[in-house]
Amino acid sequence: MLYLHATLVTVNPDRDVILDGAILVKGDKIADIGKSEALIAKHPDEEHVDLTGRIIIPGLITTHMHTAQTLLRGAADDLELVSWLCERVWVMQGNFTAEDGYAAARISIAEMLLTGTTCFLESMFADRYGFDGLCRAVEESGIRGCLGKIVMDIGTYAKDSAWVMHPGLVENREMSLLGALSMHEKWDKKADNRIRVWFGARTPGGVSDGLYKEMTAISKEKNIPITMHCAEVKADREFFAAQDHTPMSYCNSVGLLGPSTVLVHMVHLDDSDIAKLAETGTHVAHCPTSNAKLASGICRLPELLNSGVNVGLGTDGAPCNNTNDLLQEMKLAAIIHKAKSYDPTMINAEQVMEMATINGAKALGLQDSIGSLEVGKKADFVSIDMRKVHLQPYFSAVSAVVYCATGKDVEMVVVDGKVVVKEGKLQTMNEEEVWKEADVRAHQILKRAGLTEKVKGRWPTK
Repeated sequence: MLYLHATLVTVNPDRDVILDGAILVKGDKIADIGKSEALIAKHPDEEHVDLTGRIIIPGLITTHMHTAQTLLRGAADDLELVSWLCERVWVMQGNFTAEDGYAAARISIAEMLLTGTTCFLESMFADRYGFDGLCRAVEESGIRGCLGKIVMDIGTYAKDSAWVMHPGLVENREMSLLGALSMHEKWDKKADNRIRVWFGARTPGGVSDGLYKEMTAISKEKNIPITMHCAEVKADREFFAAQDHTPMSYCNSVGLLGPSTVLVHMVHLDDSDIAKLAETGTHVAHCPTSNAKLASGICRLPELLNSGVNVGLGTDGAPCNNTNDLLQEMKLAAIIHKAKSYDPTMINAEQVMEMATINGAKALGLQDSIGSLEVGKKADFVSIDMRKVHLQPYFSAVSAVVYCATGKDVEMVVVDGKVVVKEGKLQTMNEEEVWKEADVRAHQILKRAGLTEKVKGRWPTK
């Protein structure tokens, strides 16, 4: 299939933007790319799609999200972190069934595909959510998923015993670590190689040193990557200080640092931490909306990038963002650091585009196959329809995508050469069926958790 007459934001090594560009897809790969006139001449008999007025970007890659939490969208708004986590999020998640987990995965994936995300890193999928269902949802939908199965053996948060997990979420070494190994054996590289199974370790304080060391040793032996929340809130810094460590000196002491690890949030870092990340090739997932909404702080993104740390972008979960739309996350990532620094040049649109594409691919170890539009790479790309009042005029395709477009402007999504979204409609899932089941199950969970009277707006509903 030949996709013609679009503006191509390639994010290739030269960062070429091709006006009136074309992509030839053969099977699951990009077979040719260039000017439309040239590709039409080279492939005159190829079936084609005219994408005049569109911008094509590489498939977006979110390096941090919680698929289960989409059923909790709006259930914990405007709360401080302890109440948010201990009184709402953990309580609801502790009442999940495997069927709820599958429904949550489906609505999460549906939203990601519709808004241009073609690959995601699930952070901490609990045993009770049904990991098999998550994998089935990835397989059926056509998306790429790097799926972190939770690893833990302590049911509190940081050093505060008051931050106790719901009993329904507590797992031990056998259920979490050994369960992750079992799922890795069963599902890794399945679904036409679109699934990768990761370790999704709990935040330090939720995992014993011994289990961290066992997990990191297995990670190196079996080449299983690791993702973990780290240094998100001030309480995390207090935990590390109580261990006579900074965040990265602690992570280094248990073997967590390295090019197969993605650390999430990373708000409260010292200069020495940033230097250690750069030295070890450890990746960071930046989640500005979550950090802002939960008042966790603002990640030191400019310093990380200037130090050579690879940083991807993540939406986090729906209770601390309310959307899985990475295009919206891109805009905030480009803006929030300007406000903090009083410097409008601090982070630019091109850097954010890199974070959401090729940097994300590097973080997932998939940069040789996805993250940019290049011959030989997987045919993962997104068509954004720019023929709209709110998107015109524009003078830079990258600026227009980062600062103007949202997921609602996504017209077509291709993953592995297959069209999974066409004319803004899902092709692999029944959208109405997905959201209706999610709605029913979310309210059932709320009832089982005993939170029906608490989860509602502040104004009277009549």
